[in-house]
Amino acid sequence: MKSAVFYGKHDIRIEESPLPPVGENEVLIKVMRCGVCGTDVHIYEGDKGCADTTPPTILGHEFSGVVEQAGSAVQSVQPGDRVSVDPNQLCGRCYYCRSGIGHFCEQMVGIGTTANGGFAQYCAVNVSQVYRLAPSTSFEEGAMTEPVACCLHGVDLCELTPSSTAVVIGGGMIGLLMVQLARLAGARRVVLLEPVAAKREMGRRLGADLCIDPLHADVPAVLLENGVARVDAVIECAGLPSTIAQAVDLAGKKSVVMMFGLTRPDDEVPIKPFQIFQKEVTLKASFINPYTQQRALDLINSRKIDVSSMIAGVESLERLPEILAQPALRAKGKYIIDPWKEN
Repeated sequence: MKSAVFYGKHDIRIEESPLPPVGENEVLIKVMRCGVCGTDVHIYEGDKGCADTTPPTILGHEFSGVVEQAGSAVQSVQPGDRVSVDPNQLCGRCYYCRSGIGHFCEQMVGIGTTANGGFAQYCAVNVSQVYRLAPSTSFEEGAMTEPVACCLHGVDLCELTPSSTAVVIGGGMIGLLMVQLARLAGARRVVLLEPVAAKREMGRRLGADLCIDPLHADVPAVLLENGVARVDAVIECAGLPSTIAQAVDLAGKKSVVMMFGLTRPDDEVPIKPFQIFQKEVTLKASFINPYTQQRALDLINSRKIDVSSMIAGVESLERLPEILAQPALRAKGKYIIDPWKEN
């Protein structure tokens, strides 16, 4: 099969790999689409993502496809079923799994990070990791299930109520998902901070009440002009020290700052403890997608959330190294890989 294999920093190669073997509790997925994630970029740049990746490994953890083969003990799905994959396989035995916080599992298998993933024509996974797509759900939409699941965990931690005002910093794919999820969680008002005009316009279409260019506007003044006297939650999706500091500045009294954007491992943020004390701000972070994959797919299958508008293109495996290496290209939106597409 054709695959994209990570060999080290800035070294990902398109090559032929053997078909993976299929265990009795596994299924072989014919991968139809696989999303390019910020975690893939971090790994490509030599940084740690959510877990350590040991080369050579086939990356890609946001994918959907068709069940090609089912192991002898598999009963819940059969060949021909269209599915998405939860890439985080828990052991179910360690302290964290037995305590209901399995996303910190001590023996977690990360499909596409610690084990071969979806930037290939086929991938074998445990049947516990597959979720059925609705007939009306495209493979592109199915590949977005994992990022929506991660965002759901982050929104859950923001403790939004029907009276909440939420500010989302960053209008990339994650920020645009957060705008919609904050609205679905019940927030009364959702504000998007994004310097790119086209992304602000998309944010308006997807439910933001107010969109502000943070590079050319006095954000606190614009908020006051529009009747926003207090912010209950700030969801930071850019992953930059400067925007995390901005999130703390904008946070209201007794509010939550959700540091959702993934920074580089060694990034540091200057924090003024007195400012946090005065406002009693709670700083939170969100790690992967514990127990939210089905909820995410339900939202996608039912068309409660738009996961297509932010897709910039569907590209071949051969274009993956270029996409990973060029921030200007990724700034156009979310890229999806079709392993069967000719270059």
